[in-house]
Amino acid sequence: MKKFGLVLAGGLAAIILLSTLGPMLGLLISLAILYFIYKQFLKAESTGWKITLGIIGVIFLMASISNAPAIIGLVAAYILYLVVKNWNASKQAVIKEESDPFVNFEKQWNELKNY
Repeated sequence: MKKFGLVLAGGLAAIILLSTLGPMLGLLISLAILYFIYKQFLKAESTGWKITLGIIGVIFLMASISNAPAIIGLVAAYILYLVVKNWNASKQAVIKEESDPFVNFEKQWNELKNY
């Protein structure tokens, strides 16, 4: 039953991830351009160039905000990562101690010999 839940969650996350690849790419490009505009804005010395870069920066900031559904795609990618990680997780093996007194004696004797 756990595998069915993982398949269901993974499939849904994969569909959401594939449907938001466009906005994710748009967000990446617009944020990269906005970063370079910001760097040029800090280097600019003339007021006219700073105003021009500020206007261009606001335009690309609006383009970045319009690609906000890409955040849902990032969450879907993280959920898909968790599903893949938990798919191969093995169950913890329960280590059972022997209750035989002779086995316990041998184990304790070996521990004492180490000191």
